[in-house]
Amino acid sequence: MLRAFLLPASLVFAFGVPLGLVASGTAAAQALSRAQMQTVRAACEADIRATCPGVQPGGGRILQCIKANPDKISQLCKDALIAVKAEQAQ
Repeated sequence: MLRAFLLPASLVFAFGVPLGLVASGTAAAQALSRAQMQTVRAACEADIRATCPGVQPGGGRILQCIKANPDKISQLCKDALIAVKAEQAQ
């Protein structure tokens, strides 16, 4: 369950607007609603598995992998992350 939370939460910050900008703050990541996390997970899970296999969550490792491979992340995932980021800004 914790891994399921860490993955989408870290990705939201990896894909600030524009893609690749990193916002800081664990408190904001914890503010993701269950629906937002499910949206991000559904849109991005395959991208993470394909692009960053074996990368363990924590310590910014997934974030580093995503930032190193933005061209391998689907538009669906990018759009979901940007939408959640926009919702949080409201």
